[in-house]
Amino acid sequence: MGSRVPFRSIGLAVAVLGSLALVPIGNSPPPDFGAPLPGLTAEQLARFNAGKAEFLEVETIPDGVGPVFNDVSCATCHSVPAVGGGSTRLETRFGTLLANGQFDPLSQFGGSLIQSQGIGPNGECDYVAEIVPPEATIVAGRRTTPLFGLGLVDGVPEQTLRQIASQEACDPDGIGGLVSIVTDLSTGRRAVGRFGWKDQNPTLFQFAGDAYFNEMGITNPEFPDENCPQGDCGALSCNPAPGLNDDGSGVKAFADFMTFLAPPPRGPITAMAGAGEHVFHNLGCAGCHRSDLQTGSSPVAALDRKTFHPYSDFLLHDMGSLGDGVTQNRATGRLMRTAPLWGVRRITTLLHDGRATTLEQAIAAHDGQARKARERFRRLSSWEKAQLVAFLNSL
Repeated sequence: MGSRVPFRSIGLAVAVLGSLALVPIGNSPPPDFGAPLPGLTAEQLARFNAGKAEFLEVETIPDGVGPVFNDVSCATCHSVPAVGGGSTRLETRFGTLLANGQFDPLSQFGGSLIQSQGIGPNGECDYVAEIVPPEATIVAGRRTTPLFGLGLVDGVPEQTLRQIASQEACDPDGIGGLVSIVTDLSTGRRAVGRFGWKDQNPTLFQFAGDAYFNEMGITNPEFPDENCPQGDCGALSCNPAPGLNDDGSGVKAFADFMTFLAPPPRGPITAMAGAGEHVFHNLGCAGCHRSDLQTGSSPVAALDRKTFHPYSDFLLHDMGSLGDGVTQNRATGRLMRTAPLWGVRRITTLLHDGRATTLEQAIAAHDGQARKARERFRRLSSWEKAQLVAFLNSL
């Protein structure tokens, strides 16, 4: 990234110019939280609304919910500050480390994801909430993340993310991110992951199918095999809805909703926020929390070669003690995806496990490749910290 500019060099003119660059062009205000992307066709808007209706729908046992699950509607968890947002709700992951240091998800006990509810008695079975087994030595919470703007993220070419990783490899702070390589279940080929705390899903369709299956217990074409309650596959003998619960149409509707969901609107940009943006860059935060990305070509005009501002590189980074200890695909326990900062002003619990309730706490908890930026933050004056927080609260 080169040398850092001294904080004393900042001036009001720089702050104002920096903030002006982020003001939307034109007279129309940006879409509010939960609104569709601007410029959709009537057909695309209809798909957005149909997907939203599916997203809001409460699933039932005859629909295929369970036999163990976390909730019965996408919107139950993705609701703040609007439908499609996040929430303070945590899901639980667990596992242990083997003698050779490898992560064991303890699949024989239902790992690594806890399903916190069961459908109750059915036949000779009683489906109850799963619990973390005593064999687990790693237990981690995962906060529900917002879905705003993910259609734009889905549209970023894989090569762009690879180029960003190459650029970061040369950064003097040692922040080199890793491209997450996962399997695209629709093609069986390797692809770049970008969705989830561990970049475990490469597309919105797979992301939606994963959630439908693991959070609601509804099997679908890419996730056809039921979760075994607490690892006991024999208990599936009483499953009231065996077989494929969704033919893929529900998953497609969820993906449509997310694809056409607008990014978070930018908050008020004050002179204080403009100064804080300068502090943000000087700390080195922008090395991972990149302000600008661009989609590739798309048949959807609203997604075609659009520049957007997620404040993330969507790569995996070694976060040291801030890692959750859980391995998914090639993302080991210390690796976490850079959390996007757009819309952070409306998030009340921060970091992957919600442990931080203030932006200052979240920054202070950074570790691993973010350690140098964290130490610069600790050396800031109270005024500079206030500027930084003002900037983050404008996102």
